[in-house]
Formats: sequence, C-alpha cells, structure tokens
Amino acid sequence: MSETHRITTLERLRAIMGDPGPATALKINPALDSFMRDFIARSPFLILSTADAEGRQDTSPKGDLPGFVAVEEDGTLLIPDRSGNRLLFGLQNLLVNPNVGVLFMMPGVNETLRVNGRAELTDDPALCGRLASRGRPALLVIRVTVEECFFHCAKAFLRSSLWKPEAWLERPTISFGKMMASKLGGDEQVAQTIDAMIEENYRTDL
Repeated sequence: MSETHRITTLERLRAIMGDPGPATALKINPALDSFMRDFIARSPFLILSTADAEGRQDTSPKGDLPGFVAVEEDGTLLIPDRSGNRLLFGLQNLLVNPNVGVLFMMPGVNETLRVNGRAELTDDPALCGRLASRGRPALLVIRVTVEECFFHCAKAFLRSSLWKPEAWLERPTISFGKMMASKLGGDEQVAQTIDAMIEENYRTDL
C-alpha cells in the first residue's frame, strides 16, 4: 500500500467519508428504550466483540431461541453462555478487559441493534437457572452494563442481499473432519468419523 494513500488522521478520514448529519446524534442512546428492548426480546442471535489487555480483538456468535437475552429493569443485559468449543477467547478477554460491543440481529430484518458497554461474568445459580434453555441452566452469564446503544441502518444488509435466498451462492459444506484429518495425517474415513461425532454433538448438546 502506498504511504501516500494511507489514512492516519481524523481530518483525512472525514474528508473522504463526510460528517454525520444532525439527525444521527438522535439515534444514539445512553440506555435502552422500548424499541430496543422489544428488538432484543425478539432476537435469536447476537455477535459479541471483546478485546484482551493489549487490545487484540475477538468476535463470538451467540444464539438461542428468540429472547434468550434478558434485560433487567435498569437496562443491564444478561447473556447466557452454554456449551461450546471451550476455547473461551471472548470470556478470557472479559477477565482483563470489560469493554464489549454487542450486535443483535433478527432474521429478515435489515436493521441491527448495536450495544456498547462493560461486562462481567457470573455463575450465580439463580441467574443461570433463570436463563435455562432446553431444560439446562446456563453455564455462566455475561452481565453487560449498557453505556451506548443505537439502531444501525439497513444499508449493509440491502447491499449484500443477505436475507434474499435468490441472491445466495451455493452453500459450501464445512467439514471440520477434513480440516482436522489433514492436520493429523488421517484419511477420508477419519474425516467422516470426526464429522459424525460433531453432528452427534450438535444433536445432543445444544
């Protein structure tokens, strides 16, 4: 990349992208309003962004039945965490850096809800039980104190045609078995065995 075209100042960035319009400031709230609470109550999916002590970032998807995230009376978010790959990248980040960004999505809806705040982890049995799903309590709960929230406009979803099946490319087959077998020096049988184990886990351990 040419240094001539490298953008290093806010002034240069604004010269290219422009300034926000006067109505933009009205979008940003310090707390959840009724429209946002309703969106969260209907959302089955979110993306949680965290960073470690050095600022290295991680983004993790979280999903369950619509309304799986609870909102306390004071606007605090309660995000349940369940069984997964146990890498814990995002959860470990929260132990050293509480700053988070949360993006709520709803299938077929082009607008998203962005929430920024500070998070902490708890394994309070009452909270984990309250956020149970499929007969199982949450393993732990991510409690997010909301500091800033706003609805994001629809342009990215309109440009991508994300919710239009007729615009989708052929769905790729993601085979963790083949990926792992290639690293282990295994053959196709090994790959199929690993994939079968993963599919069984999907069926029995959500």
